[in-house]
Amino acid sequence: MKRTIGFLTVFLVLIVSVSACSSGANDQTLTAENAGKIIEMNVGDTFSIELEGNPSTGYTWEVAEMDIAVLKQVGETEFETESDLVGASGVQVLRFETIGRGETALNLVYHRPWEEDVLPEEIYEVSVVVK
Repeated sequence: MKRTIGFLTVFLVLIVSVSACSSGANDQTLTAENAGKIIEMNVGDTFSIELEGNPSTGYTWEVAEMDIAVLKQVGETEFETESDLVGASGVQVLRFETIGRGETALNLVYHRPWEEDVLPEEIYEVSVVVK
């Protein structure tokens, strides 16, 4: 009986592992080094973009342009600080999922959202091709 339960446990773990690997969830991390590049993905893949930032200054990374039939942002922009000091800089993380086939420019801007008629401090762009 114990041998059967052990076999079933191993079998279930293998099935879950194989289904997770074949689900298409290609989780890539993009950084400033990927700016201006073409990123190829499959429908259902996820990726994150990690860019330096400091929200304590009022600046934040936000999506300025993307085709919502191809991509969707998953969750809110997150901030990972480099230290415990108040006002420390760090990395802002934006997560995306590919939801449809096609090609889209993904443009992010680093700006103070309340400032109108002011150019962004930085711009980040990648082209995403979803097969």
